[in-house]
This record gives sequence, structure tokens and C-alpha cells, in this order.
Amino acid sequence: MRGTDQTAQPLQGLEQWDDFVASRYRPGKSQEEFRKYSEEADPGVAEFYRQNHAHQTMEFVLAKRAEYLSLQRGKKTIWEAAEFLNTLVDDSDPDTDLSQIEHNLQVAEAIRRAGHPRWFVLAGFVHDLGKVLCLYGEPQWAVVGDTFPVGCAWSDQIVFPEYFAANPDSKVADYQTPNGIYEAHCGLDKVFLSWGHDEYVYNVTRNYLPEPAQYMLRYHSFYPAHKHGAYTHLMNDHDAEMFAWVRKFNPYDLYSKGAERPNVKELRPYYEDLVAEYFPAQLDW
Repeated sequence: MRGTDQTAQPLQGLEQWDDFVASRYRPGKSQEEFRKYSEEADPGVAEFYRQNHAHQTMEFVLAKRAEYLSLQRGKKTIWEAAEFLNTLVDDSDPDTDLSQIEHNLQVAEAIRRAGHPRWFVLAGFVHDLGKVLCLYGEPQWAVVGDTFPVGCAWSDQIVFPEYFAANPDSKVADYQTPNGIYEAHCGLDKVFLSWGHDEYVYNVTRNYLPEPAQYMLRYHSFYPAHKHGAYTHLMNDHDAEMFAWVRKFNPYDLYSKGAERPNVKELRPYYEDLVAEYFPAQLDW
């Protein structure tokens, strides 16, 4: 059966998902156009979502949170984590030779040029470091992809919602109402989202960054909410306020890849100073 092999890697690299999202939300597109995608147009991306939607269950999410959020993978500096992530370059988009550090710097430099606060620039630099999950052996569908709540009904604003038919949670009656296991307007901090790099990097960095940056890191892939307005019935007033920052961050995340190639050697002293301003020498990962 298609989509049941958890070791298959349908994307040519993690950047292929980033490119798909940037194309889907290209500036000038209407909300209706956001929904225009097909298996035929990009079969690798479609197969990725098939696997993601079939395997991201409540049981899986709770297991991964237990496995990773105790942060027992050792200590690294932010720059060491970025260099570790750089080893993904051989598996990334074959149409680019940019390293992962260069991609992160493109986002951060776009934010910096726009005159945003230093913590905002730092959020841009670290936002994708959770993709080191791929180097820990996690399949692509458990690292990237639009995130969504588990334990309640799936929104039709999630890309390829028809693929959830293969998810075992579709047979759990308690998960098939809008609120599911949650209370209305309980707040997103009480809601379990599908597992991926957002939640991981948020937990690694949460004690050191201002709250708006924490929201950017934790929810930047939660496209059903910040692009389509889904799941407001689970959000509280504070979430609604903080999501203004998530939406402010999103264009830099999506549209900075075409920028000039950053000079890592020139920029490194600035970012080492910026990292030292907010983070201890080493963090638990």
C-alpha cells in the first residue's frame, strides 16, 4: 500500500517542501488559488503528504515528544547545531548548492535589512535548526510539513486533507469533533501539534528568547492557522495576539531564498555576537 513505508524519502531533500510552500503561497495568489495543487503536478510532494497524514497520529506525537523533549541528545552551541545541520546539504534541493547555514542566513539577513529587533533576526537564524531531527534518523514526514493539531478533527484547510483517511486516528470517535480532546479556546500551549522541527527547536530555545520569537519558532509551519484562519476555536486571546508575530515572520521564511548568497565568513562575527547576547555557550538538544 502506498504511503506505509516509513523509511521512504519521497522528497529529493527537505528544501523541496520549503519550495512547495513558497510556491503555494506566492504573493498575489488568492485564498482559492492556495488550494490548487495536485498529485500529478508534484508526485514527490504528494507522496510526502500521504505519508505525513497517514503516520502523524496522537500516539506517534506523544512518543516523539517523550523521546526528544527531555533534550538528551547532548550539548551544542547554536553554531555547532547549524554546522551539524549543514551535513544535510548533499540531500537537499539539487537545483541549489546553498548550505543550510546559508539558507538560515538568507532569512535572518532579510529580517535584519528590514530593521526588525535583534531577537527577530536571531529567530530567523535559528528557526530551521530543528531539522537536525533528520540527522537523528527521523523520516522526512516527521521533520517538515505543515503542522496541525492531533486529537481533534482535521481541518479541510490542511493540504491534501483526503490523505487523512489512512490515519488510524480517523477511527477514534473522540478525535473526530472540532474540539476533540481539548476544551474550546484552551490555548495552543495545551494542544498537541503534529511532530516536527518547529516543536523541537522551540523547546531547545524557549528559555532564552522573547515570547514573540517563541511563537515564531513553534508555529511557523502551522499554515492552516496562520494562513487560513483554521483552529481559532482552540486558540485563546493571547494566541491571537502572538500570531501577529508569526504572520510577520512568515514572508521572510517563504521568500528569502532568492536573495543574494550570504558571505558566511563576513557575517559570522555578527551572528556569533547575536547568539551570545541571548543564549548560553551551549544548549541541551
